[in-house]
Amino acid sequence: MESHGERAGEGDKVRLTAQMLKAWSGEFSLESILLLKLCGLGLVDLGCLGECLGLEWLDLSGNTLTHLGPLSSLRQLAVLNVSSNRLTGLEPLASCENLQSLNVAGNLLAGVGQLKCLTGLQRLEHLRLQDPLARLSNPLCKSPSYRAAVGELLPGLKVIDGERVSGQGSEFYQLCRDLDKCLHRNPGPVPPCEAKPWVEPSYWKPPQDQGNSILEEACRQFQDTVQECQELSQKADDTLAQAEEALRPARGDTTSFVF
Repeated sequence: MESHGERAGEGDKVRLTAQMLKAWSGEFSLESILLLKLCGLGLVDLGCLGECLGLEWLDLSGNTLTHLGPLSSLRQLAVLNVSSNRLTGLEPLASCENLQSLNVAGNLLAGVGQLKCLTGLQRLEHLRLQDPLARLSNPLCKSPSYRAAVGELLPGLKVIDGERVSGQGSEFYQLCRDLDKCLHRNPGPVPPCEAKPWVEPSYWKPPQDQGNSILEEACRQFQDTVQECQELSQKADDTLAQAEEALRPARGDTTSFVF
């Protein structure tokens, strides 16, 4: 039996069916499916995927999709990966009110205006439009200011293309961008500079008198502790001796105790 990858390579068009979704997920009902990984299957039509109303996590990367129509009914969807497809629009996602993370790298989105449909998604925090490691991008990413435009259009985003743009840690990425700008502005060689120690060489050497005084104080405290232990030991011996004397029966006393 040939694999899905082989079928996709031969140009076969795959359309999702209820039987396929149940078989891959192991669920008897489409509404019970919470997670689906359908990457690299050569999908061109999402079929009945919109009937998986409880779906929360969906990976459709590496297919040949041109539209996402059936996804408009997935109100519980939180994580969606549709990278490496042929999408020119994302309008059906406007009703995915629970969407938090979206990866659309490697598609055909030509301008920031095609992201306006996402402005109503209050929970959307992570958006990826390009992935340099995977060599995936979109035509809109050719503009050097596209990230600023996306951030202005979707102010609720915290991470764009894997870089934090707001919240804790965003300052670090801003610093890296500023350094890159400086390097591009001054492409010439950086003149070498002599390395200098941060502190004087004697900084790490403790003063002799201070070291001796600390050692003497430690020895004195140790001797005092030993003396206290010896005194406590003597008191304990005396107490035990007194107890034994008190419990010892008097001479001629034949009384016995039974416990």
